[in-house]
Amino acid sequence: MSLTLDIKQGDSPLVLGLPHTGTDVPADVGATLNDVGYALADTDWHIHDLYDGLVDGVSSVRTPVHRYVIDVNRDPSGVSLYPGQNTTTLCPLTDFDGNDIYVSGQEPDAAEIERRRVEYHAPYHAALEAELERVKAIHGFAILYDCHSIRGDIPFLFDGRLPDFNVGTNLGATCDPMIEAMVVARCQAADGYTDILNGRFKGGWTTRHYGRPLDGMHAIQMELAQATYCDEVPPWTFRPARAEALRAHLTNILTDLSQWRPA
Repeated sequence: MSLTLDIKQGDSPLVLGLPHTGTDVPADVGATLNDVGYALADTDWHIHDLYDGLVDGVSSVRTPVHRYVIDVNRDPSGVSLYPGQNTTTLCPLTDFDGNDIYVSGQEPDAAEIERRRVEYHAPYHAALEAELERVKAIHGFAILYDCHSIRGDIPFLFDGRLPDFNVGTNLGATCDPMIEAMVVARCQAADGYTDILNGRFKGGWTTRHYGRPLDGMHAIQMELAQATYCDEVPPWTFRPARAEALRAHLTNILTDLSQWRPA
């Protein structure tokens, strides 16, 4: 499968990363997946549509390739984001419920993982880095807002119900404190929604990799509970009324980020 990334260029300092909305699976990989894998349950369903057109001037980079092929939000070296906790790997072998996604004996070996890294992981990050550097050249800084969503109840990954807004800055290391404070304030002001800062999700590899505030590169991750805009069971139906209410709050967040300037 030839990789074609969806890249939109704007003139604000804000760049959206969209690593997990794709549902494309190359035929050679698809032939090795079992029925659980074919379900693609761990997609960040509808996220690219949810964020589309919220504010003017925003850039974005989206891969169409599903995370079961390779997870572009994982360290390419294979190091775990959350040591000691259940999570999925660079080329996941299980879904978020801990179920195998490959036909037994068809799991990718080291050579196959490296092939996928070169074909799908590296191009996504080359494009994302290029957009961040482009807007940084215009403004003197760049902000990466990494867009995610997940089911709110996944006992294999976390206890209890996940809050609606899950903001991740790797304990404040990946962005200016004012950026973190602005996003958290908007989440807390959203009536009827719950939120947490650096809870179960502290920012994936992408946020941690690009978040270098001393170099003018700021990064923050937003993990949304999917029930805020769609059903959390197949066929993952998009719910327009819920989505429009949520989009109003997301618009406030992205507007603040687009207008922010370093002190």
